[in-house]
Amino acid sequence: MEHITLLLAIVVVTALVFDFTNGFHDTANAMATTISTGALKPKTAVAMSAVLNLVGAFLSVEVAKTISGGIINEEGIRTEVIFAALVGAILWNLLTWLLGLPSSSSHALFGGLIGAAVMSAGWSAVNGPTIVTKVLIPAVAAPIVAGLAAMLATRLTYKLGAKTDEKHTAKGYRVGQIASAGLVSLAHGTNDAQKTMGIITLALITGGAIAPGSNPPLWVIVSAGVAIAAGTYLGGWRIIRTMGKGLTDLRPQQGFAAQTSAATVILASSHLGFSLSTTQSCSGAVMGAGLGRKGGVVRWSTATRMFVAWGLTLPAAGLVGAGAEFLTKQGPWGVAAVAVLLIAGSGVIWSLSRRKPVDHHNVTADDLDEPAGVVTTAIAAVTPPPAAGSVAAVTDEDLKTTIPAPVPTDPTAPPAPAAAV
Repeated sequence: MEHITLLLAIVVVTALVFDFTNGFHDTANAMATTISTGALKPKTAVAMSAVLNLVGAFLSVEVAKTISGGIINEEGIRTEVIFAALVGAILWNLLTWLLGLPSSSSHALFGGLIGAAVMSAGWSAVNGPTIVTKVLIPAVAAPIVAGLAAMLATRLTYKLGAKTDEKHTAKGYRVGQIASAGLVSLAHGTNDAQKTMGIITLALITGGAIAPGSNPPLWVIVSAGVAIAAGTYLGGWRIIRTMGKGLTDLRPQQGFAAQTSAATVILASSHLGFSLSTTQSCSGAVMGAGLGRKGGVVRWSTATRMFVAWGLTLPAAGLVGAGAEFLTKQGPWGVAAVAVLLIAGSGVIWSLSRRKPVDHHNVTADDLDEPAGVVTTAIAAVTPPPAAGSVAAVTDEDLKTTIPAPVPTDPTAPPAPAAAV
């Protein structure tokens, strides 16, 4: 193994912590729809996802090379910059997890890295063209492409199965969902696990442990794969709940279409070395699948909060990374202060999450307290009333009143007095 200094060891450990948060933050990408439609039990789903994330980490290093040698200029960048970048990414990941928002761990990492690099060496430390072509453009295109593909696939699925019994076809689609969810997990490993490999490789280069332009060493690949798999198995239940229940109500056909579309986009980007957000791809696919079913409705109030989080991820993580780098520039006490702030901030977020915990027991519960939103309310307002003879909606207030069932009486007998209601 390369010569590792104390500071470099701290950075490597912090990178693996980020990889762990990346794992539980992004479990929803592969398994939210599978869990919400009942295709797999929650614990079984996250266990399968964890194993396939680990396998995917060994399939390619193209994304890792993009991060280690493309986002920022390696020359003149100190190891402390990588540490500061990771602090910004971890804190943003934990905050959005607390809020149940499926934001991008990838963009959190990029934002922290850009902010810390600019604070350390100015804007010349950032490779603008690489960021535009391999980060920003995929960030905009991926959810749109995945959403359109999922919407078309959903409509095609329902059209092909129009003459069949939906209950019978749903069983087959649940099996298909398991396969497509596995494909998404594998794709996630080929993309997101490599980001941590790239950041550790970049830290080793800045610390002089390996030569510039080197591929990730084997121990880096193994440790990054194990860390993201462990985080995936823990399960980011809050985000799984939002993706599976908060955006739209999915049926097995829609879940299969969404996962297949997202996996195709992610695998294609990994092959090209594009470090896109798997979260944005999968979220876009879920919304596309929701709109693809006739009568399906997307909860735009949840989607709007998610879009805001996407827009804030790069600048917010960048500001935290820049602030952390400002402290590390002050010397060893600054590095220690940043470490303390990271631990303290993580502890506060964890304690807040315990006030209303979400786990595999209640991840599919229907008590999200989610407002319907303007669009959903408008659609509901123009929905025709139920046909004659159908069961009317009963409110909680109605249930408090007991009305006895009618009893057959002699037609010659006088009418009974009306019951007071």
